Amino acid sequence: MAMIYKEPSHTFGEYLIVPGYSSAECVPDAVSLRTPVVRHKRGEDAALYMNIPMTSAIMQSVSGEKMAIALAIEGGISFLYASQSIESEAQMVRNVKSFKKGFVTSNSNIRPDATLADILELKKKTGHSTVAVTDDGTAHGKLLGIVASRDYRVSRMDPATLVSTFMTPMDQLVVAKHTTTLKEANDIIWDNKINTLPLVDDDGHLVYLVFRKDYDSHKENVNELLDQNKSYVVGAGVNTRDYEQRIPALVQAGADVLCIDSSEGYTEWQKRTLEWTKKRYGNKVRIGAGNVVDADGFRFLADCGADFVKIGIGGGSICITREQKGIGRGQATAIIEVAKARDEYYKETGVYVPICSDGGIVHDYHITLALAMGADFVMLGRYFSRFDESPTNRLRMGGSYVKEYWGEGSNRARNWQRYDMGGDEALGFEEGVDSYVPYAGSLKDNVGVTLYKLRSTMCNCGALSLPELRDKARLTLVSSTSIIEGGSHDIILKEKAE
Repeated sequence: MAMIYKEPSHTFGEYLIVPGYSSAECVPDAVSLRTPVVRHKRGEDAALYMNIPMTSAIMQSVSGEKMAIALAIEGGISFLYASQSIESEAQMVRNVKSFKKGFVTSNSNIRPDATLADILELKKKTGHSTVAVTDDGTAHGKLLGIVASRDYRVSRMDPATLVSTFMTPMDQLVVAKHTTTLKEANDIIWDNKINTLPLVDDDGHLVYLVFRKDYDSHKENVNELLDQNKSYVVGAGVNTRDYEQRIPALVQAGADVLCIDSSEGYTEWQKRTLEWTKKRYGNKVRIGAGNVVDADGFRFLADCGADFVKIGIGGGSICITREQKGIGRGQATAIIEVAKARDEYYKETGVYVPICSDGGIVHDYHITLALAMGADFVMLGRYFSRFDESPTNRLRMGGSYVKEYWGEGSNRARNWQRYDMGGDEALGFEEGVDSYVPYAGSLKDNVGVTLYKLRSTMCNCGALSLPELRDKARLTLVSSTSIIEGGSHDIILKEKAE
């Protein structure tokens, strides 16, 4: 008969952190969240660190180039999704690596023969109040004007009014050449008391926009994650089918770290991919693998050369792998076992292989639990999909804004490579769903709150670093009654104002 575990597997929602002694030095601002991303030997530094322990999932609905830039600014890494053509993923990498801080590629563009109704619809989708008017309606078309919220009055104008009649035309705009430095651009903005400065090439085509509101924020990004060339660090997903073509293209484009995108990592397919990568590139290319849920899976991937190992099967909010196939494990139990295996591997070999918790995060404090249980960093899908920077549409449903969110195993994504078992090149059945998540605003604002909660809880444990958190944290299983007790109860809540 099958081997049966004596103990049930547990989820994050079944644990709480028991506070420990906090000294006067334990204040949130003193906490360091720096964490290694890739394997390294005892006594040596890792080749890549993050300043916050957060990565975004390898998903179409989560990790595009906007997400990669925004997360790198905060100190984390986004892994661009692999379920696209090799060239388009490589181009995403190039776009992130060539991004000039403070210089924004316009994401809201329109043609001059569009109407006010089109402007309002575009604003509803993007949330942007500044729209570039170009001859072809693209981000790099010939600039003809700008539409800002001050240029129209919805209550007094016909929705059919042409954009060309109310935009601020090119001859009334303050513009600068695309070779302008950020300091020069900011001086022009302040000297002319404008909110937006378009940068154009010699033929008048729009290249970038520089915003007044970004000036202060760029001075505040003390955690931004940069490579040796002062470009943003970016990760990229790969699969176990076309890796011999995809990996060279991503490396040439400048990807800093790769990760095999797969629902299950304890396979010969991952072994082949890792061994090919290490044979061709050695330690010049760093690549993570997964996903696994036990010590055997971790040891297998570590021995194959994985630079980090991802943990989690079936715990994602849009994942139905457990429902469809009956495989997986409670995320908390999986992390605890794999973290123990990682520490044993380190003692035996002198090589530390970081582990990443992927899935199962519902509340912010679950991130703290994952890190306390032994994860070096977490990978988040639903969490990041809610933000402006995710590559999906913002929609209005039932009086509230939502964003689209779908799984890589859904019929929409059709990412059969992620679930490849060596058979037909097709998605045999769905392992993910198509859904909506509540719109939450900007990444920066939300990540800031999440990280403050993390730092505050670490102080409750007397920990000023993630290794200290793992050493000092004390966790307790809770009963179903304790879970109810933990929220508001036995009261009548006031209705929140709209």
